Amino acid sequence: MKSKQQGISFIGILFVGGVLAFSGVIAAQVFPTLIEFQAITKAASKAKDGNSVAEVRGIFDKAGQIDDIKSISGKDLDVSKEGDKTVVRFAYNKEIHIGGPVYLLLKYTGKSK
Repeated sequence: MKSKQQGISFIGILFVGGVLAFSGVIAAQVFPTLIEFQAITKAASKAKDGNSVAEVRGIFDKAGQIDDIKSISGKDLDVSKEGDKTVVRFAYNKEIHIGGPVYLLLKYTGKSK
C-alpha cells in the first residue's frame, strides 16, 4: 500500500505567508486611525457641553491638542441643536497609501453622544 502525502506545499506556504504579511501591514496602518477616531468621538462628546458654537469648537480644539488629533479641527465640526441638546457631528476621510497608485480610503463619520 502506498500512502499519499498530505499537507501544504512550499509555494502554498509562501502564498499564505504573503497574504498574512500584507494583511498585517494594512492592519498596522489602519489601527492608529481607529484610535484617532475614538479620540475625536470623545472630544466631540466633551465639546457638546459648550453654550455657543465658538465655545464648542474651542473645547474640541483643546481636547484635540491633548489627544493629538490631526485629521479634523473645531472648524470642521457641524454643531446643531436637537430639542434642548447640542449635537456635534463630524465627518472626514483618511487615505492610506498601499503602493503605486493604490490607496485605501477610510470614511469616518460620527456625532456626540
